[in-house]
Amino acid sequence: MTFRPTRRLVLTAVTLGALLQIAGCATTGNMGPATVQSVVGSTAELSTFNKLVSNAGLGDVLSGSNPVTIFAPSDEAFKAVPAATLDKLAKDPAALKALLQHHMVAGTVRSADILAGGAPLATLGGGKIAVSKAGGFVTVDESLVTKADLFAPNGAVHVIDRVLTAPKK
Repeated sequence: MTFRPTRRLVLTAVTLGALLQIAGCATTGNMGPATVQSVVGSTAELSTFNKLVSNAGLGDVLSGSNPVTIFAPSDEAFKAVPAATLDKLAKDPAALKALLQHHMVAGTVRSADILAGGAPLATLGGGKIAVSKAGGFVTVDESLVTKADLFAPNGAVHVIDRVLTAPKK
């Protein structure tokens, strides 16, 4: 009966291998993005916004520990901005920073938290944006949220279809 110990050894090895495989999945599974910055960087339609955040020196805001919600214009939204305006922003880092901060609010805002009729939210740039819900649609000023609730431990990203206009100072 030398067959039995070999069978036990094989069964033990197979069981151990399966348990290691399961344990490996638990530790290497998709844990989600680490920061709002990584959400922006990994969202295909936000490549222009991501580049501008970097140019404006706002990466630390998106990767910091303080929660922040970003209403990020899509690449298509930036295509609707006149080239002369984008050129002007490229030459004026303070204006670029102010524009981008007008798309950012402190804290984590989930689309489920937005009320019908809305409420103004204070932006990191010192202005206010009107965020509202009507049916299943969320709007930010005159912009529509096209992709909502992209979460990271330090906040949320909502993709919008227009670039918001920062208030004049």
